[in-house]
Amino acid sequence: MAKFGVVILLLIVTLEMAAVPGMAQTWAQKLVTEKETVTNLQFYFHDTLSGKNPTAVRVAQATGTDKSPTLFGVVMMVDDPLTETPDPKSKLLGRAQGLYGSACQDELGLVMSMSFVFTDDIYNGSSISLLGNNRAMNPVREMPIVGGTGIFRLARGYAIAKTHWLDLTTGDAIVGYNVTVVH
Repeated sequence: MAKFGVVILLLIVTLEMAAVPGMAQTWAQKLVTEKETVTNLQFYFHDTLSGKNPTAVRVAQATGTDKSPTLFGVVMMVDDPLTETPDPKSKLLGRAQGLYGSACQDELGLVMSMSFVFTDDIYNGSSISLLGNNRAMNPVREMPIVGGTGIFRLARGYAIAKTHWLDLTTGDAIVGYNVTVVH
């Protein structure tokens, strides 16, 4: 019986709101007319699997991963530096933190879930979230930006990735990112 009362109350409130001229439209218009900013970011992602201080480490794998030419089933946790230029000693802009895994049996296709956490200038403390497929051997890849924090709150957009350098023996790579974010 109490559920019926709640339903009736909600129905009355909804009808009352509809009776107020422009009530629903005003709220929707505010969302539509809010000023949005488009920001373009360019940086380099340094993914180091080798050496004494790797920035990406294997945390899981399937039983057949080591026999797969694409390392199908491997999951890597990353804390990669983001720099201003391809030179690892160039200005540090932030870190890529998250994970990626090999999700394709036919080619090197990574599912990436990570945050680009910025530590420099006005973006310090802000982040953008990338979630999507990365066909890592393609010269140019596009991945979605699905959210953000700080300055980039409510972000959406896309990232264009281009491999700058890759060592096929170790898996170490430097990848250039050009990111367009609407926030």
